[in-house]
Amino acid sequence: MNPLRRVLWGAFWLVAVIIIGVLGYEIIEGWNLLDSLYMAITTITTVGYKEVHELSDGGRIFTIFLMIGGVGGALYALSGIVGYVVEGNIGTAWEKRKMQNSIGRLKGHFILCGYGRVGEEIARTFTEEKVRFVVIENRPECIQRLKESGYLYCEGDATRDDVLRSAGIERARGLIAAVGTDTDNTYITLSARGLCRDIYIEARASSVEAVTKLERSGANRVILPHAIGGRRMAMLALRPAVVDFIDNVIYSHGHELRVENVDITENSRFIGMKMREVREKTGISTLAVRKKSDIVIPNPSGEETIEEGDQLIVIGTLGQLTALEEAL
Repeated sequence: MNPLRRVLWGAFWLVAVIIIGVLGYEIIEGWNLLDSLYMAITTITTVGYKEVHELSDGGRIFTIFLMIGGVGGALYALSGIVGYVVEGNIGTAWEKRKMQNSIGRLKGHFILCGYGRVGEEIARTFTEEKVRFVVIENRPECIQRLKESGYLYCEGDATRDDVLRSAGIERARGLIAAVGTDTDNTYITLSARGLCRDIYIEARASSVEAVTKLERSGANRVILPHAIGGRRMAMLALRPAVVDFIDNVIYSHGHELRVENVDITENSRFIGMKMREVREKTGISTLAVRKKSDIVIPNPSGEETIEEGDQLIVIGTLGQLTALEEAL
């Protein structure tokens, strides 16, 4: 029996012995409730106070068995409490409660389902980019790695609605389904889309056949890791300098240039402005514009007008991007 169950059984036994003691004194000695409760407690705790009233022979025999039962139950409960503390369950329960409180305060975060090789790399990138996220995982070895890394996590099956809710899916910015099987990723996508219709969902697929199913399930983007890896190897062979430049811009935090995407919301000051005006004010270069209709305009001209719902893909220094953020 685990220590927690032993503590609960010990507490149940003590309560039962107290109730039996009260009823016994009321029936055998004819005492009132307060006298019977007082006598039962002093007997079970062995504090040594004198009897409330003179005991009959039947009352003394009953008291002997009450002491044996009470002390035995107390020792049983105490051993469970000691075992619970020694095995670190109190600390574990406290850590889980603290983690749930931290997750409950998150808003606009990402939910990462799965902490395998792909999930671990995603978590590392999120950490480097200072993005808030929660990991959902149920494998013990992965849970241990999450603890060592200090990431926020929910232990459970990511296909279950209650687990997704505990990760704060109603307040999340997006969800990434990165577990090892296409079936699980499909179920996760279905569950997440059912709970939150507007959330951004990105799913991992291990086969081309699974891409269509995941998209039908509600995934906004489906990623084939082996296809991306193969395409990258081909690009490195054909255009190594271009790939190195893009890697330095996107992944190197110490590099001067950065590439970011900027969403033009309804309250943006840039609505109605020309591209050249944005460049003059911030020094930012716009690589492309994704219109609300999903039409992508690469290398837009300086006369292109910015509209509500546009998404700008811009490149610039960290100082320029900071100025752009302040302007927005």
